[in-house]
Amino acid sequence: MPNLIVVNNPKDWTFQIPGVDLVEARSYLTNETYSQMRQARVFNLCKSYRYQSIGYYVSLLAAARGHKPLPNISTIQDLKSQTLVRFVDDELDELIQRSLAPIQSDAFTLSIYFGQNVAKRYDRLALHLYNLFPAPLLRAEFLRTRDVWHLDDIGPVSAGEVPGEHHPFLVEVATGHFAGRRVGKPKARAARYDLAILWDPLEEEGPSNERAIRRFIAAGQRIGLDPDLITRDDYGSLAEFDALFIRETTSVNHHTYRFARRAAAEGLVVVDDPEAILKCSNKVYLAELLDHHNIPTPKTCLAHRDNLENAIAEIGVPCVLKQPDSAFSQGVIRTDTPDQFFREAGKMLTKSDIVVAQEYMPTDFDWRVAVFDNKPLFVCKYFMARSHWQVIKRDSVGRKKEGRFETLPAELAPRQVVRTALKAANLIGDGLYGVDIKQIDGSCYVMEINDNPNVDAGIEDAVMKETLYDRIMEVFLKRILISKNGVAF
Repeated sequence: MPNLIVVNNPKDWTFQIPGVDLVEARSYLTNETYSQMRQARVFNLCKSYRYQSIGYYVSLLAAARGHKPLPNISTIQDLKSQTLVRFVDDELDELIQRSLAPIQSDAFTLSIYFGQNVAKRYDRLALHLYNLFPAPLLRAEFLRTRDVWHLDDIGPVSAGEVPGEHHPFLVEVATGHFAGRRVGKPKARAARYDLAILWDPLEEEGPSNERAIRRFIAAGQRIGLDPDLITRDDYGSLAEFDALFIRETTSVNHHTYRFARRAAAEGLVVVDDPEAILKCSNKVYLAELLDHHNIPTPKTCLAHRDNLENAIAEIGVPCVLKQPDSAFSQGVIRTDTPDQFFREAGKMLTKSDIVVAQEYMPTDFDWRVAVFDNKPLFVCKYFMARSHWQVIKRDSVGRKKEGRFETLPAELAPRQVVRTALKAANLIGDGLYGVDIKQIDGSCYVMEINDNPNVDAGIEDAVMKETLYDRIMEVFLKRILISKNGVAF
């Protein structure tokens, strides 16, 4: 994908950076070469972004052409908002105070070049501001009043305003930015589209292990995608991609949800999409949704402080209590007596006004049906941990033991299990879901729908091998083509 730096006057950009085409702003707006260009990253370094200026129209027309402008129109509007500046000042207050504490004067200017500053000690602050206002060159003004620092203003700067002593640093960071995150690694073939994979290698119970991530990357490259691993610090660079694949454990009050929302707003293909994260991360919502659509579940009651007596009378003991946002068998407790039920429910209700009380259904294993693009992808049996009622058993210090697993092709799983999973998953959307099902006496009961199911090398790919990753990447490519062209060729 071409990288275009657009300036009012090419003489303003005196920096030699490989992999970049320098374009005069009026030429970008009127020359058919650029209007017909199918894909491009447009780095708008015009002198002004004021409404209906040349710089404003560069970002506006870039978006209309399906190019990826930085900054985009939303960021341009945000940079004009003093209300948003005050909000950012509050949100980053702790980081601002910590970063600027050593400064002796009462005013400070922070120059931000592609998310970095010439002084490493300000890099975290520079990156956070860049993530909130993604623009190539920024300048933030801070003032200190009564020993407290405040963000007074933030805005874009043109290349001509960069101090001469900063020129070498700007060349360094710009070169690294345009070279991509895998600098020096040759591509096997020219990729048509860029896929961001959000992944945290330090997450102990993430949805994909390192071998699986490598296989996703290889599968994407085989079909013409260019997958890049990104982290939570790459929030400001999302607009440069065509799609986002989240391979971190998702949660609403978490950076994964912010990434999904930002990507969706930028028009990227997103898995998991923000709506799926909202719906699947809350078991209260899922219980109501499944009940409303007459999908069988264990007997369920939404419990609150005023109906605990009725809840235990309806469900009985033993029963299972679930925090609405529980995951990985955490926040899920079996209560065997009424006293234990009231005690554990009381603890949970200090965090949420409603908890889920559910009939206890013991089985040797749970079915997990993975569904993507409204089609079954694979099926696993997750067996309960030894001498335990859940798939994962944790001791008092958090160490865990897991039950064994058995993976099988979807076509060999019981038809009723797969049909039930598809019916449940389709209530959420057409994303990648894992539907957990218990099968008892020939009947299927949906336990939950996960928006971020595990795809681990050596487990979920045990049957399909590389084909599993190919199928997932093919859906991404199909959706990118539809979003760009209205049809998947």
